[in-house]
Amino acid sequence: MQTALREASERSRTMKLLWIFGFVLSRWVDGFEDLNVTEVSYVESYGVSSNPLTVGLTLIQGAAAKGAVCLDGTLPGYHMHRGYGSGANSWLIQLEGGGWCNTIRNCVYRKTTRRGSSTYMEKQIPFTGILSNKAEENPDFFNWNRVKLRYCDGASFTGDSQDEAAQLNFRGQRIWLAGMEELMSKGMRYANQALLSGCSAGGLASILHCDEFRDLFPRTTKVKCLSDAGLFLDAVDVSGGRTLRNMFGGVVSLQGVQKNLPHTCTNRLDPTSLQASLAPPSADPLGYWHDCKLNHAQCTASQVNFLQGFRNQMLNAIKGFSRSYQNGLFINSCFAHCQTERQDTWFADDSPLIRNKGIAQSVGDWYFDRVGAKTIDCPYPCDKTCHNLVFK
Repeated sequence: MQTALREASERSRTMKLLWIFGFVLSRWVDGFEDLNVTEVSYVESYGVSSNPLTVGLTLIQGAAAKGAVCLDGTLPGYHMHRGYGSGANSWLIQLEGGGWCNTIRNCVYRKTTRRGSSTYMEKQIPFTGILSNKAEENPDFFNWNRVKLRYCDGASFTGDSQDEAAQLNFRGQRIWLAGMEELMSKGMRYANQALLSGCSAGGLASILHCDEFRDLFPRTTKVKCLSDAGLFLDAVDVSGGRTLRNMFGGVVSLQGVQKNLPHTCTNRLDPTSLQASLAPPSADPLGYWHDCKLNHAQCTASQVNFLQGFRNQMLNAIKGFSRSYQNGLFINSCFAHCQTERQDTWFADDSPLIRNKGIAQSVGDWYFDRVGAKTIDCPYPCDKTCHNLVFK
């Protein structure tokens, strides 16, 4: 996938990307493998923020006529807070994450959740981290037009097919297009600065849709794409197999994804060659990795060595990408996920640092070309500033 990123930046000279990475394992939720380890409530997942702004859900009323619907056929939606002052014509679009569904069975389940139906989406959500409206919490983007596009298709906004028998609509690509059309009509067409962001499945979506996003605007508009924990390596899992390669193969074939993937990627790579998780339960039937996945402090020395091998593989994979002056990196060694969305990891007094610089400052430096942003952390466990996630 690093090839696609590099070629995208070469094709669109003003477009740059930045990755933020945290180790990703997986867990089981309601009978199927959940590949988004932050699948918790909004109140729990957004870290510390004093009296966060809450923003209402807007459904895209014209979406159904375009076939742009969630898995269950309901309208897709977004949350938007208007910018002002110097940010009045600047737009930040965040694509929501939340794993994927790759079989009829787990897509049918998914449509009974907020990940597959707007019926179950929160009607109000807090805007924290990169979406915060407070300068002290989000110094570079607080007064921009900030939008969160909700995720209800199960294929990173890329599918375009359906299964009538199961009453499933795989219309992620149409949701993306309907969302962008809606936002352009709300004033985004006049943007002089734009940033497409996302985490996890949303971070992958920000990679896959980056060129399309760039093409929405004139060349005079400053456009960049931020992928937070959206790089998924085709790595071997703890059993020596490739469990998640098969999972992504199911997503691509079930949801009609291949035709919507960037041609610069599919011309060189198999469309299913993605990897998300190292220790799915199917690869760990005896539960050897169970405690390690819940709390990194419980990992054995051999487990840590395995994870360090994954880190080395990722660093090798991004070498070509990192050579371009257009691209940025902030890669820490924290056992965390979606660090741009959480206030405590994005910008707080004790946020994670690499060489005394936090995530928010690094993203701002990269976006505004203040200084180069290519920082890679020392290997775990040397970084004492991490906010490592512990699951109960």
